[in-house]
Amino acid sequence: MTEQLTIGIIIAAALADSINPCVFGVLIFLLAYMTKVFKNTARMLFAGLIYITAVYVTYFLIGLGIFTLAYTAGFAKPFYWFAASVAIVAGIFEVKDYFWYGKGFSLQMIPGAAERIKKYSDAMERMETVHPALSLAVAAFLGIFVVFVELPCTGAPYLAILGMLSKGLYTEAIPLLLLYNLIFILPLFVIVGLVYFGHSSKTLEKWRKENRGLMRLGIGMILLALGAYMIWAVI
Repeated sequence: MTEQLTIGIIIAAALADSINPCVFGVLIFLLAYMTKVFKNTARMLFAGLIYITAVYVTYFLIGLGIFTLAYTAGFAKPFYWFAASVAIVAGIFEVKDYFWYGKGFSLQMIPGAAERIKKYSDAMERMETVHPALSLAVAAFLGIFVVFVELPCTGAPYLAILGMLSKGLYTEAIPLLLLYNLIFILPLFVIVGLVYFGHSSKTLEKWRKENRGLMRLGIGMILLALGAYMIWAVI
């Protein structure tokens, strides 16, 4: 399958994964919090970069773990069909949210995650006062935690790519996973940079809310295309 898995498909799937309103919403909230917690903008930038690094490493390791399990346990074929099915079903729900945002079932974070993120952000603020080094450790922990709670909202494009990779060679999959995750975090760098150079989190959140329907539509169309391509490639 790796011969059909082009760099263009990797980039398209990773961008669909990265522009998810869930991803943007959490990061914008955290940056607003970090701006308040870290009075020094350079320190806020450093904390944001630590968060993004934690997201990158965690998301890569999750993908590597799922891929390795499917590849070594000998169920690459059923996993492939499962991933294709998830891509199509998730795509339908994402397109639905363009027309009826938030009505009925929607792909979203694990219930209770927002409250946990707020709780850990409060801990980061306390640590910055008494143990500044630990506040950066909390930023890293938040990156790890957010990846896991966002998986139901963001994981479908990643799963589709992992399904395609599972039918190829293990050694070819690793650099493609690294590339996927690099593309995935690029918009996060953009948001951190915008906040660092003076754009307010409120402005970014307003933009996110105004465009979340279009983001869902774009994600949904790419997911439907991925699922259809996966089915077409094996029939």
